[in-house]
Amino acid sequence: MTIVIYIFIFLAKVIENALATLRLIVIADGKKWFGAILSLVTAIIWAISTAYVVLNIFEDPFKVVIFALGTFLGSYLGSLIEEKTTMGSNLLIVGVDASYSKKIRNKFNQYKSFLLKTNHEDIILITVPRKRSRDVINQIIEIDESATIISEAAKLSNIKPN
Repeated sequence: MTIVIYIFIFLAKVIENALATLRLIVIADGKKWFGAILSLVTAIIWAISTAYVVLNIFEDPFKVVIFALGTFLGSYLGSLIEEKTTMGSNLLIVGVDASYSKKIRNKFNQYKSFLLKTNHEDIILITVPRKRSRDVINQIIEIDESATIISEAAKLSNIKPN
């Protein structure tokens, strides 16, 4: 019976932490209701799994180790889920030599971009889906290997004036 409790605690913590990571992602992406539902589920899982650990903790301290290992693996799996889902958009702030800016803007004309000119270089702001960010950055570097690129999470807004 003890092994079943260990497995339950471990799996509960893995699921709880993976869902908690997913909750952070969906809330950051503006899906507040889905985030709230995930928060409810993680709270229930946490309460039940913690109760199993705390119950007779001094008689079976190995439950704490199982709890911690489940937390560890759940956090890792959550980060993998975040990496694979790549929801949302990134704003790439690209500083390039002025001679490259037209080529870069033409290459990524399917994305919204803005050009700011300075005395020394051009700054291009490009909004791309997060899952395409790495590819776009690599292509920009192929065009201008000395480009300076800053990537930030972007929340797109279509607010209309009153």
